[in-house]
Amino acid sequence: MVKSILPSEVAVWLADLLGAYGPSTARSAFLVLNGCLELAVADELIKRNPAQSKIVKLPSRRFSEAVAWADETVASIVQAHPEEFRMLPTIASAAGLRQGELFGLTVDDFDFGLMVIRVRRQVKRLGKQFVFALPKNDKERFVPMSPVLAEAVQNHIERFGATTISLPWERLNGKIQDHKLIFSWPDGKHLKARLYDEVVWKPALATAGVIPPPTKDKRGRRRFKTDRTTGLHALRHYYASITLADGVNIKELAEYLGHHDPGFTLRMYTHMLPSSYDRARQAVDRRLRKLALRLTEQSRSRDIGELDEADLDNDPGLV
Repeated sequence: MVKSILPSEVAVWLADLLGAYGPSTARSAFLVLNGCLELAVADELIKRNPAQSKIVKLPSRRFSEAVAWADETVASIVQAHPEEFRMLPTIASAAGLRQGELFGLTVDDFDFGLMVIRVRRQVKRLGKQFVFALPKNDKERFVPMSPVLAEAVQNHIERFGATTISLPWERLNGKIQDHKLIFSWPDGKHLKARLYDEVVWKPALATAGVIPPPTKDKRGRRRFKTDRTTGLHALRHYYASITLADGVNIKELAEYLGHHDPGFTLRMYTHMLPSSYDRARQAVDRRLRKLALRLTEQSRSRDIGELDEADLDNDPGLV
């Protein structure tokens, strides 16, 4: 079966996927197929991977321009959260963590001595169950923590404490780990993305005026009108915008956000970088001011020297 797959068939299959589902889904499906064919090559079932043929063109990744909310919008969303959850969007906007990483934060992840957040796990869904797992790209990281954020986190922990949650590590049959999470439901269970979105996040967006008020479906259930730009992920875009505006470079931002490639970060946020025109103008202005100051000082010194010589010539008593 594997031996019968031709590069032309892979190319047609990929083109069909692209037309039906778009570039993102087509890329994901291709990566799965390519991985399977690479295993077949490793097991010597086939000599060459047909997906690696020159005629197979992987669709390029398209980036929709990330939009950063205004400070007032973020503040309104935070304020609209129940008090026990306000720190969650606060950390998201001040440290750029992903949703699952926020759900997995413990008291010990905050180093108030070094003023950093250690991002070392996430709450991850596997089917209908959940596990603790490494952050995306399987890499822990450190994120700088501002003094204001540190004080807010300490106040949150003192007020609301932490809840010990037990989940398997990485796999459903993995070793059980216990962690004192700073965010949990009142019944002592860990946060789940879908429930948090419906019960906390979307109502906060509606209260803040980001999305319309909810409507009721035929069964009387509350329904919010949202899209891909209004998820908690938007606070990562906000974090990127404020750090880039204040001089954090792309390589540093990629590290803080947990991106595997700074090039990905650049493509995602290049439109948020301060204008090079403005930087060039400011750089030239600074040098011209220095140059003007030196020319002025030199001119004054020359005038004083000429004045002294003139005084000597006009006053015989000084000769």
